[in-house]
Amino acid sequence: MTATRVFVARLAGCSVFDPAGDRVGKVRDVLVVYRKDDPPLAVGLIVEIPGKRRVFVSMSRVTSIGSGQIITTGLINVRRFEQRGGEVRVIAELLGREVVFNNGSGEATVEDVSIEETKQGAWEIAQLFVRRPKASVSLFAKGATTFATWSDVREKTTVGQAQSAEQLIATYSDLKPADLANTMLDLPPERMHEVASELPDGRLADVLEEMPESEQVAILTRLGDARAADVLDHMQPDDAADLIAQLPEEHGEQLLDLMEPEEADDVRFLLTYAPDTAGGLMTTEPIIVSADATVAEGLALIRRHDLAPALGAAICVTLPPYEPPTGRFLGMVHFQRMLRYPPHERLGTLLDQGLDPVTADTSAAEVTRILASYDLVSVPVVDDNHRLVGVVTIDDVLDYLLPDDWRSHDGNDDVRRRAAARSELKTGSIPLPHGRRTGNGPN
Repeated sequence: MTATRVFVARLAGCSVFDPAGDRVGKVRDVLVVYRKDDPPLAVGLIVEIPGKRRVFVSMSRVTSIGSGQIITTGLINVRRFEQRGGEVRVIAELLGREVVFNNGSGEATVEDVSIEETKQGAWEIAQLFVRRPKASVSLFAKGATTFATWSDVREKTTVGQAQSAEQLIATYSDLKPADLANTMLDLPPERMHEVASELPDGRLADVLEEMPESEQVAILTRLGDARAADVLDHMQPDDAADLIAQLPEEHGEQLLDLMEPEEADDVRFLLTYAPDTAGGLMTTEPIIVSADATVAEGLALIRRHDLAPALGAAICVTLPPYEPPTGRFLGMVHFQRMLRYPPHERLGTLLDQGLDPVTADTSAAEVTRILASYDLVSVPVVDDNHRLVGVVTIDDVLDYLLPDDWRSHDGNDDVRRRAAARSELKTGSIPLPHGRRTGNGPN
């Protein structure tokens, strides 16, 4: 990213380009979501494309901000932008708001806002440019201006004013997805659906992945198909496949048609496998590189803040292409092994020769035994042509083995459950959970 701090008012009207240098539109606003204890998080840009259509571009797709132009990573979703509850447009809504200084020095009006890139690669509000009330009665007098951080001020509210949507979401912002899911499950049904409708798409996707399937279906069906498809786009493909499998087939196809084509293709691919197989458990988004990639490149990939820890534990090495199904699978390199070698070392020389991949039709019981026997966090999955199609991670297996009501389990029968699990693993008779539709995998 070429700029680490930029004032939002200066972004208005800036041209947005794709990597090839073609102009795709111009910036109209910046979208932020409030957080409980931290400054609001900038989640994306509102971009006007030809036809006066306004679309959303995630900040994760922005690679450069500077010199009056913005460069993105690739294609833009042209679905018309619809503001969600808890989202605030900086130019349209935040500029002009009145704030009160926490030190008691008075009030001010927000005239501009700067956003800054953090070390984790996210963008947040860094400073507010505010103007105090004018001290003179002269028509030409203006109040003094100053800079303030988000923690220096609070928004001015009137007595008895209802809590705004963004403030509601902010109260839950510091909760991990699993904790927020449990919090929502404790709410009355109508209140739970209200909170779900106010959450940003990505946040709601993370929360749904932590909920029982019945609540997932109930929330998703209340969102409307367009919003539901947006949320499914943000979910891990295996979790999205499990959720869609719970819906009537016709409704599931409608949602798949509304999803981003690449995301929908991954979900459709996973739905072809039986749920009690490696293909039914795997995720299709591991880190995949060529044999010529270096240790430095591999470590940079696993540092991504949005990467699940289990997926960051190892890197898959294949022949091209590098999207599942890949070229021939060559092997895996565990991150601890990368730490023992210099940055310029090629990953093709560090492959784990003792780890054999499983096939997509390998049983869930066998995958579980492999992970437990060899102390693995993940195991690669290949097709009949030895092409990598995904990986099964330890959290995928735990989700499969745990009972449907594990989130509300009181722990009193832990010993009985462990004994039953050991017995099932020995016999290979792990029961089929309620989940993805059954059927044979692809030939």
